[in-house]
Amino acid sequence: MQLRNSIFASVVLLWTLVSAAKDGYEEARKPAMGIVNIPANGFQQDPEAVPAVAQKANDLPTCLMCVCLSGSVYCEEVSPDMTAVPSLPKETLHLYARFNKISRIRNTDFADTATLRRIDLTGNLITEIEDGAFSKLPLLEELTLADNMLTRLPVLPVKLESFNANYNRLKSQGVKATAFKKLTRLAYLYLGNNELTEVPQLPESLHVVHLHNNKISTITDETFCKGNTSHYIRLNLDQVRLDGNPMELSQHPNSFICLKSLPIGWYN
Repeated sequence: MQLRNSIFASVVLLWTLVSAAKDGYEEARKPAMGIVNIPANGFQQDPEAVPAVAQKANDLPTCLMCVCLSGSVYCEEVSPDMTAVPSLPKETLHLYARFNKISRIRNTDFADTATLRRIDLTGNLITEIEDGAFSKLPLLEELTLADNMLTRLPVLPVKLESFNANYNRLKSQGVKATAFKKLTRLAYLYLGNNELTEVPQLPESLHVVHLHNNKISTITDETFCKGNTSHYIRLNLDQVRLDGNPMELSQHPNSFICLKSLPIGWYN
């Protein structure tokens, strides 16, 4: 009888321990009581994974907010807003950071990416480019700054082949007369829809130059040609555009005598 009672007591004790362990496990699985924010999609998010305030684009790793593919970095219309040039992977060849809210180019932005050959910053809010911003880019061939808010230009890389600054606020006092003269490889120059009052000196290498919709009121026989000789022919320059400026081409009959064709566009 005593043995039977001992066995019964052991069974009761074991059942009690198992029941207590089960209750503890179920309690541990219950969510903490309190206010829980449920997003509109019905899925509860990990509060540690979602910060109280959304991170700025510039705080994220570049290849997380952009697309990095075979030497090219695509950062177009980044959300949240991108307000500065991102840190680029070394060996980057091409940067496309169009339609963002970049307002300034610093002289350190491209200091570690000497391999860059193409930069496209179309459609930003750039008002300033620090001197020396492009000085460490010896291989840069194409630079596009169209549709920004620039009033002046810094020194440009000497190996540029194409430069596009259409739709800015460039003024002649912000563009040195010799800004393009030493760019002996420059073939395409687009400066339309700005506030230039003078034509800068143009390198012999140019094939296309667009200066339409500026405030240029006069040109000289030296602007495109060499006024001291009628034998000079500018063989490379195929296309000049000057329409939309307060000037009459008929008043400058010798200004285009060296060109293979007259300026294109609509003129009064």
